[in-house]
Amino acid sequence: MAKLPPLGAHVSVAGGLATAFERAADLGCEAIQIFVKNANQWQGRNLGEQEVEAFRAARAASAVGPVVAHASYLINLAAADGTIREKSVAALADELGRCTLLGVEGLVVHPGAHLGAGDEAGIDRVAAALDRVFGLLPDSPARILVENTAGQGTCLGHRLEHLAQIRARVAAPQRVGACLDTCHAFAAGYAIHEPAGYEDFVAAAIELFGSGVLGCLHLNDSLRPFASRRDRHAHIGEGEIGLDAFARLLQDPRLRKVPMVLETEPGDAMAGHRRDLAVLRGLVPVAAKPKKKRRAVS
Repeated sequence: MAKLPPLGAHVSVAGGLATAFERAADLGCEAIQIFVKNANQWQGRNLGEQEVEAFRAARAASAVGPVVAHASYLINLAAADGTIREKSVAALADELGRCTLLGVEGLVVHPGAHLGAGDEAGIDRVAAALDRVFGLLPDSPARILVENTAGQGTCLGHRLEHLAQIRARVAAPQRVGACLDTCHAFAAGYAIHEPAGYEDFVAAAIELFGSGVLGCLHLNDSLRPFASRRDRHAHIGEGEIGLDAFARLLQDPRLRKVPMVLETEPGDAMAGHRRDLAVLRGLVPVAAKPKKKRRAVS
C-alpha cells in the first residue's frame, strides 16, 4: 500500500494514561490523541511519578509515533479579564506541564470566543494568554497547537488567518503550531469537498504556516451541510464532506509527515474507530508492484 501519513485516533485513557497504547495497538494506530486530564473539569488530579514512567515506557514499547493531547473544552483564551480568563490560563499551563512530564509533543486548544469584543480584540487576548502560559513554563518543549473552528457564535479560528495572526502576535511563535480539523473547515465555509476548494485550503495553510507548523490534522466528516457554522462530527464517508476529500488528504505529499487522527464516535469496543480507520486506509490505492524482468532465453 502507498505510504500513509501517521494515522490514528483519539483514544481513551480510562484505567490510566498508559492504557492509551494498548488501545492504539488494537487499532493499529501510528499516531494518537489523548486527554491528559478530564476535559470537562478545570482541575485534575496530580500525575504520580509511577504513572508518568508507565506512560513513557508504554510509548517506547509501542508502534505509535506522534502523540498529541487535547486541552479542556472549558478553556477560553479570548475571554475578557476575569475569572474565566484566569482559570483558562491556569488550566492551559497545567495541561502543558502535564504534556511536558509525559513527553507529549503537542497540546491542541481551541482559541476561544471573543463574546462580542470583535476578532481583533479576541486575537490579542489569545496571544496575551499564550504569552502568560509560556512564561509559566519557559522550558517546556511541548507546543500549543491552536485549532481551527467551525465558527459557532463568536468563536475565533474559523478563518486560517486567525490562527496565523495569533501565532504572529505571541512573543515566542516557535512554541505555537496549528491543528486543522476537516469538519470545522467544511462547516466554516472552506470547500474541501471540491477539488479546487481543497487545493485552496491546503495551499493557504501551507502559505500561512509552512508544513512544519502544522502539528496535527483531525479527520472528521460533517453531519451538518457546507458552511453551516455547526460543529457536528460524522463517521468518515457518512457525512457531507464525502470520501474524495479524505483520499486527497491522505495522498497529499505536502501533508505526508503530519499526524492525522480521528475524533469520530469510538463506539462499543472502538468499533467506530476501527471502521473509520479501515475506510481511510482503503482510500489509498495499493502501490503497483514492479514487474520482474524476464530472463533472456539463450
